[in-house]
Amino acid sequence: MNTLKTLYREFFGIRESLDAVGYEDNDLNNNGVKNDPSDRYLKNRRTKIKQAISSKEVDEARLINNITDYRGGVEYVLRDPAEAQSVANEIKEWSQKKGFTIIKHTISPSGKVGYFYFRLGEDPARESQRIQGYIAQKPEIKHFRFNVRTKPQKQNNI
Repeated sequence: MNTLKTLYREFFGIRESLDAVGYEDNDLNNNGVKNDPSDRYLKNRRTKIKQAISSKEVDEARLINNITDYRGGVEYVLRDPAEAQSVANEIKEWSQKKGFTIIKHTISPSGKVGYFYFRLGEDPARESQRIQGYIAQKPEIKHFRFNVRTKPQKQNNI
């Protein structure tokens, strides 16, 4: 029994065509022979490429806590402490360009850890997403978290 697809191919002289979505078969190269050596080669190659893509480690900064934890402070750890000042300057330039106000900025004596404290605006959730997006794409930053450093409060012992 000829299918409409086969009749169409014969009428127009089409020998090869793509399989319809959801109706793929084992003839990957559409040469009319299913599961021949070239089909097995293509299948193996596609599998290897998928494995290579999925196993590749995405090298971007990780956010340690949630966006809901944002209170204006961002603490980050650098991969190379020698880049501490240049990274801080880039963050300052970006924040000025985007309209953020920096209240406080510190770098640890080792240069590995940096801290920015931003003034919160009308929409802290949106601000945290913008800050997270910028910092996460910086390759120099290993990981970061939203954190507000406060001075330890004295306990009154009565």
